[in-house]
Amino acid sequence: MSSQYLSKNYVEETRFGLWFLRSHTWQHRVLRVAINDLRSLFTEPLPEAPVLLDAGCGQGKSFTLLQQVFAPARLIGVDADPHSLELSREEAARQGLAIELVGSDCATLPVPDESVDILFCHQTFHHLVEQHRALNEFYRVLKPGGYLLFAESTEAYIDTWVIRWLFRHPMHVQKSAEEYLQMLREQGFEFGPQNVSYPYLWWSRSSDFGLLERWGLRKAPPVGQREETLVNCVARKPLASAAP
Repeated sequence: MSSQYLSKNYVEETRFGLWFLRSHTWQHRVLRVAINDLRSLFTEPLPEAPVLLDAGCGQGKSFTLLQQVFAPARLIGVDADPHSLELSREEAARQGLAIELVGSDCATLPVPDESVDILFCHQTFHHLVEQHRALNEFYRVLKPGGYLLFAESTEAYIDTWVIRWLFRHPMHVQKSAEEYLQMLREQGFEFGPQNVSYPYLWWSRSSDFGLLERWGLRKAPPVGQREETLVNCVARKPLASAAP
């Protein structure tokens, strides 16, 4: 691993992966779809003028979409790759957005306790080696009643020959959808079935990228009869207990 990264456990992405993360497909077919889905999973009104932290902001392609959907008063981007942060800075300047960029590992966020209203973690968690520490940090920096927007690919997708060939991930930490949700519960986050979705998008099919279904040769299996490749969840940190 190059010493430039701000995490001792950083798994360097492939050239293809870096190219894909700045592509139109990533921004409009992946990020936009995920953010809109996460917005639909809220069962309470959105926080007004929230402090929003993008954990693993990459090249900043999420910034405009997050601004449009959540209208944050402050938008903070965190990433462990200085080069990605520089690209994020350039992206924010192109879009005319005021972004606070922080170089850090998600397992040691330099952010004050209970200072964030919404924490957006999209396709970042499966890159993290210290997942439990990162989740503890997410919980710490969120205000009571704050929201974690968690959107992940699961082991069923990451551990396929195509993804292994095109991208790089720490394979020993990959989990199923239910295992990720159990991690959120054990950390103390609250959510119900209405706050969870299992997108079954064409690009996440583990075998044929959904081509047989798109051609009408096979029907997509329903939830409960398939191995989920994606899980989205809006999880809330409980409100502080009232003083006795």
